[in-house]
Amino acid sequence: MSKINYDLGKIKGVVFDVDGVLSPALVPLGADGNPQRMANIKDGYALQLAVRKGLKIAIISGASGEGLAERFKYLGINDVYLKAGVKRKLLEGWMNVNGLSAEEVAYAGDDVPDRECMECVGLPVAPADSCVDILRVARYISPVNGGYGVARDLLEEILRAQNLWPDTDKACGW
Repeated sequence: MSKINYDLGKIKGVVFDVDGVLSPALVPLGADGNPQRMANIKDGYALQLAVRKGLKIAIISGASGEGLAERFKYLGINDVYLKAGVKRKLLEGWMNVNGLSAEEVAYAGDDVPDRECMECVGLPVAPADSCVDILRVARYISPVNGGYGVARDLLEEILRAQNLWPDTDKACGW
């Protein structure tokens, strides 16, 4: 039984913000002043597995930076929208192109720019350390902070509910 109070069998698409969700909100700055983001390896495994199992995965973020898009492409995620000003328009367009209804989509966000997106999907998700406005909108609050396994937590729950999470004897390799 899932710890998420939602029919996860309906979920066909999952969208993630980057800073504060897939990477911690606190990151060191490089010599050029750009953030040096961390990547959670367990998130990476769950993201690529979700893609291979047929879930539609997208990244919609105001973030930019060298290597960021390449990281997601390496994981098999082709729908990567960086430097996003108005995220909701991108989300709605992505849902339309993929034929997804609101109840079939989860969106993981942590701060005010994610609120509109979270309000137009069936399963709005927030890391434990999200701002209070986002925690109020979230239908599921992950027990982990942003950057420390939010994607793994959410995707593992979805894939297990859909009988797509690999059993231990089938879980080798990427």
